[in-house]
Amino acid sequence: MTTSGPDRPISALHHLVLGAAAVATGLMAGTFYVFSCAVMPALGRSDDRTFVEVMQNINDVIENPVFLAGFLGALFLTAAAAWQQRRSPVPRRWILAALVVYAVAFLLTSGINVPLNDELARAGNPARIADPAAVRDRFEDAWVAWNAVRAVLCTAALALLLRASYPSARRRPQESAYLASDAGSRASR
Repeated sequence: MTTSGPDRPISALHHLVLGAAAVATGLMAGTFYVFSCAVMPALGRSDDRTFVEVMQNINDVIENPVFLAGFLGALFLTAAAAWQQRRSPVPRRWILAALVVYAVAFLLTSGINVPLNDELARAGNPARIADPAAVRDRFEDAWVAWNAVRAVLCTAALALLLRASYPSARRRPQESAYLASDAGSRASR
């Protein structure tokens, strides 16, 4: 068992929850990163009807238990880790910062990207859309920009969680007063 703060024990459960929060946050950062650097640039090369159809398909399949476990898990596990560290101010401040940053990404997703996805779904069957270019224009630039923001935010939240879990950041070992002073014989050092 290790310690945090003024000799407070950190249980294996604390490490497990913080580690799980970091993994879930990392998965979300990776998801949004892949959309920013690969999926959306590839779709950008597609014609309008193909773009709309593929994004509608992605939005349909991404709503699954695995994605939701990471998306919600990052938020709840980080909050649980912050609560567990409530008496250890050093790691807790990093975890709380991660929670705030991830919460902003969560709110952007819920308040901007998901409504854009819903609007795209309401456009209907891509084969029957009269003006797929207009549908794409209302969706693509805003979605891509806000996805990049949430990718950066999730990556920052992950970095903060990793900082919180870094043991030497919590407590640096102190040199023995005996060894630091001229006390004792040189032979015993």
